[in-house]
Amino acid sequence: MKFHIDKKISKIEMKFHIDKKISKIEMKFLILGDRKEGTGMKLLIHTCCAPCSVYCIDSLRKEEIEPTVYWYNPNIHPYIEYKTRRDTLREYTKSIGIEAVFHEEYGLDEFCKNVVCDLQNRCVNYCYRVRLEDTAKYAKENGYDTISTTLLVSPYQKHEFIHELGDKIAKEYGLKFLYRDFRVGFREGQAKARELGLYMQKYCGCVFSEEERYNNHIKKDLENMKKQ
Repeated sequence: MKFHIDKKISKIEMKFHIDKKISKIEMKFLILGDRKEGTGMKLLIHTCCAPCSVYCIDSLRKEEIEPTVYWYNPNIHPYIEYKTRRDTLREYTKSIGIEAVFHEEYGLDEFCKNVVCDLQNRCVNYCYRVRLEDTAKYAKENGYDTISTTLLVSPYQKHEFIHELGDKIAKEYGLKFLYRDFRVGFREGQAKARELGLYMQKYCGCVFSEEERYNNHIKKDLENMKKQ
């Protein structure tokens, strides 16, 4: 008995008994059903902000995966920015009825100590790692079996690195890392966030990314000053 399995369906473990009377259509339905990872999954998803969470949560729920949102972002500065993003996420999660955990740690001093020697690589050396490790630690201690992150939605982040790091950290804690290329829904999520009136940040998070946001303005301003 031969079955055609759609090439888009990969790494499927067929753990069910195959009855010869099952049609090809029914067979494909069963395989697709097995592909849903939501069954029994306890997912803790690190969340950087409300706008980035919109598409991630929506798409996971379509897969019948109900995540718990986890806020831990000591890399966001200054404090008013940190508070605004945190409070926006808190209100949004309440409005959509999703569980959320907030680990409070505003860490400007600690952040600067850890990145000052290599500012260009601060994201890969510190920002991604410290947040994913904290997420994994909380997940392990509180009965979750899977972690992920909304950082995977942004086309401006180092996507492949985050995927690899997530896999590595999850394994170190005996967890699974749920990978999705959420980037396909980035614009859709941002548009919905604007419609909902969510606070839309203008830079990644840390004081150095805030400076980079104004780089062109700074250069032009200095050039104008020299001309005067």
